[in-house]
Amino acid sequence: MVRENLAEVERRIQAACERAGRERAQVRLIAVSKTKPVELLTEAYEAGSRDFGENKPQEIKEKYPQLPSDIRWHMIGHLQRNKIKYVIDKVCMIHSVESVRLAEAISEEAGKRGIVMPVLVEVNVAGEESKFGVRPEETEAFVREICRFPNIRVEGLMTIAPFTENAEDNRIFFRKLRNLYVDIKAKNIDNVNMCNLSMGMTGDYEVAIEEGATMVRVGTGIFGARSYGQI
Repeated sequence: MVRENLAEVERRIQAACERAGRERAQVRLIAVSKTKPVELLTEAYEAGSRDFGENKPQEIKEKYPQLPSDIRWHMIGHLQRNKIKYVIDKVCMIHSVESVRLAEAISEEAGKRGIVMPVLVEVNVAGEESKFGVRPEETEAFVREICRFPNIRVEGLMTIAPFTENAEDNRIFFRKLRNLYVDIKAKNIDNVNMCNLSMGMTGDYEVAIEEGATMVRVGTGIFGARSYGQI
């Protein structure tokens, strides 16, 4: 089932890219594997997936040694400072930086390992009280503040759009994030390489691609509905 689901997601990504006049290579599909057992991740891997996204550091810590070393792990959920040490040497990117204290702590942990960690700034574009993220009007100032930390590199923006039955409802938020991304990119801020726009999930990734997403995070569309009773 995972292989078939992946093929369908790939078909839709290709179609969305064609509608937007983009190359398929411009969009990275991240298989969101939170709460899913290693067996399902293995199926996705064997079907060609190499990018996996997790919400909880503990899951990355447990799954990492059980799966092939060429997997690119993405930390996409809210990250507490005391959990950074569990993922700093395992993930290729942290998508969810939304406070100066978190950025500083990531830089400190990365410095201990002698690495520079690529990060994305999480922006609460829709202004939802239940979501983490920097407010759009504060994003540029936030980027300028955290880019001074030596062992992180800001590589773009991320958002979690509102849950909606109609993907078109989120086009306005994706467009707003894209415009913000373009504005900040044009400033050529030191230690900032604005090259990634992480937006779009199972219900709306096609619209996100049409609006410029370079990374889409698809879980249910690949693995089926979440099961909270297992890792």
